[in-house]
Amino acid sequence: MSTAGTGRRGRQAEAARNDVRLLEAAHEVFTTQGFDAPVSAIAKRAGVGMGSLYRRYRTKEELLQRLCVVAMERVVAAAEQALVSADPWEGLAHYVRTCVGNRSGALAPVAGTIEVTDEMWRTSRRATELAGRVVARAHEAGVLRRDVTTLDVSLLMEQFSRPAPGPPSPYDQQVRQRLLAVALDGLRAPGATPLPGDPPTAEWYEGRWDPSP
Repeated sequence: MSTAGTGRRGRQAEAARNDVRLLEAAHEVFTTQGFDAPVSAIAKRAGVGMGSLYRRYRTKEELLQRLCVVAMERVVAAAEQALVSADPWEGLAHYVRTCVGNRSGALAPVAGTIEVTDEMWRTSRRATELAGRVVARAHEAGVLRRDVTTLDVSLLMEQFSRPAPGPPSPYDQQVRQRLLAVALDGLRAPGATPLPGDPPTAEWYEGRWDPSP
């Protein structure tokens, strides 16, 4: 076995592990301390040097762009799992719980402050398409109230993805799961109270990411 090849694989593996640690740390720091948090806090939490961080992400914007792609990739994976569930309602509920558990919508406040890359748009469109299929399947089965749209579900998950105020606590998770159960019951057909106003539009939803005034 070539020692040179082993060294390259070893360095690549270590770089991959560092990247995972950086992304996990960045997600935690940005969503708990705010998007103005210094990148030095991310490097410290990840246990890597600033040099390692800047070799991978030259700017904070690049790091945020990558975090957004990863978040949407997780939404894609959750939707794919939902679509293979035998029960349309359980598939939808699992999709919502998984995305909330991943805090997939926690990066929404960065909308309009960073440039949206082609990769972000492609991944977003894929996530939206699959989520639409999850919702349509639940509608067809008569288990999701008819006036609930795909964007309603996405915005609900976004709300539940936000961190609770104060230091993290196991009790926060218990409360979140309790309220999420209430919200999921509110999605069930037929729905007791008509939803006020018109449903959110894709133009409004995507327009939040436009940095122009």
